[in-house]
Amino acid sequence: MSTPQDSPAGKHAAPETTQTSPVVPPARNGSGGPPLVRLVNAGKRYGAVIALHDITMEVSAGEVTCVLGDNGAGKSTLIKIIAGLHQPSSGTYEVEGTPVAFDSPRQALEHGIATVYQDLAVVPLMPVWRNFFLGNEVRKGPRMDIPAMKKMCKDELLAMGIDLRDVDQPIGTLSGGERQCVAISRAVHFGAKVLILDEPTAALGVKQSGVVLKYIIQARERGLGVVFITHNPHHAYPVGDRFLLLNRGASIGNYEKNQVTRDELTGLMAGGSELEQLSHELESAGGAVADLGRSMEADVEELGISHQPTTTTESDAR
Repeated sequence: MSTPQDSPAGKHAAPETTQTSPVVPPARNGSGGPPLVRLVNAGKRYGAVIALHDITMEVSAGEVTCVLGDNGAGKSTLIKIIAGLHQPSSGTYEVEGTPVAFDSPRQALEHGIATVYQDLAVVPLMPVWRNFFLGNEVRKGPRMDIPAMKKMCKDELLAMGIDLRDVDQPIGTLSGGERQCVAISRAVHFGAKVLILDEPTAALGVKQSGVVLKYIIQARERGLGVVFITHNPHHAYPVGDRFLLLNRGASIGNYEKNQVTRDELTGLMAGGSELEQLSHELESAGGAVADLGRSMEADVEELGISHQPTTTTESDAR
């Protein structure tokens, strides 16, 4: 597999690599058709800044594709391309086998691609049902059909396994996990085929994170293709079917679940070479700092970061 490139820090230079892009394992699309979303050698430039370079990925129905990376890895840029906010500067973007060039998130939504951002785009003081239909209100003549919207909101939440006490309560009174689940249910109700979740567990505790992961699995079982953006491999591995790892805007691995263990995924996320180099620098400083360096070195060995998981080669793909 490829390894993180020794490119200049930050996004101001392209990763210097002569290696080809990781080969994406063939999709296990239950319908036998093309994947719901496919990016091939996609890149994004902002003037001289290269934010994303040569990314290939697929999202199929009934699968969870986890995109993992640290801050600045390119996850947000990738979201914006798939969600239709930005167009790739290079490469191709296909939806169900058809090349697309979205001009807005609304166009992406019309093609069944819905994004749930970290801020959830909700109005805290409005009731749950009102947030559920915000911008998509059901009308009966000139007026909103409030009873119908309340019933549909309640039914859709129950279908996702969410039993709220009262859909009239302000959404701001719900827990973070419950608000995430309402946003997921809203996207499913309005016809999402692909659900992009931007760090849904980042600000949640252990219990609430577990609640969100449960609803990610339920969305997958309903046949949606889910893109789970996270920096936490412990959240990604239990629910993921595929794992795309990003570092400084480039892919450092693309695996199916049977090709990588959780410890290997954690090691790849940690960045073995960088941690090992840092631990040696700390040890050379002496004193208490050296003790910290030795502790980090032990952690590197425990994670088995130097062990690289088996990945698909081009000959295997053929």
